[in-house]
Amino acid sequence: MDRFTEQKRKQIMASIKGRHTLPEKLVRCCLRKLRIRFQGNVKQLPGTPDIVIAGCKKAVFVNGCFWHGHKGCSRSVRPETNRAFWDKKIDGNMARDRRNLRELKDKGWTVLVIWQCQTKDDTALVKRLKGFLEKE
Repeated sequence: MDRFTEQKRKQIMASIKGRHTLPEKLVRCCLRKLRIRFQGNVKQLPGTPDIVIAGCKKAVFVNGCFWHGHKGCSRSVRPETNRAFWDKKIDGNMARDRRNLRELKDKGWTVLVIWQCQTKDDTALVKRLKGFLEKE
């Protein structure tokens, strides 16, 4: 049972942004600390990656655990109400993500997916980004 009314839940869900989210801002902040130049939300690439480092053909997606179905994460629990809608929505997002990753890799891009829950630890995030950027 949802603790909000149906109208309040619709209002909450409608207010969620798709770009420039807090997790994205945290990743961008870490890249700036590393003095890495990047572009954001490049529409010409499959899936419109959140962060693109064009010089070395690297793309970063910062995914919300709920919206993109992060397996094993407590944030990705699907609502019990309107289950068919949420299953279709999140399963569709996951299929689209796989398709976009495959297209980018086929075009020679190296891709990193960072989950919302992985942005809580700055030190680990910087370490992960460094490792990704150092790979050929």
